[in-house]
Amino acid sequence: MSKETTISASQVVAIAKPYRLQFEEAQESWVLLYPEGMVKLNGPAGEILKRCDGIKSIETVVGELEAAFEQTGLQQDVISFCEIALQNRWITISR
Repeated sequence: MSKETTISASQVVAIAKPYRLQFEEAQESWVLLYPEGMVKLNGPAGEILKRCDGIKSIETVVGELEAAFEQTGLQQDVISFCEIALQNRWITISR
């Protein structure tokens, strides 16, 4: 992974423009909409991205997910997904 796509737990990420995250009833899932189309997200991806608001750190997002789903040890999975999302330009690093 290159330096530009490495994320740490202390960083804050947000949905990148021109993407818009919304729940799509017809798809029965969270999707990222953009001018040329749509990215249908699986359940975990939607749960992660809906918490990436440009305010919360990845560490806070992990804590929320672990509490919501009564699991522990999700940090590396969340960071790995966010690195992929950053590579795909779905998210940006806010700080």
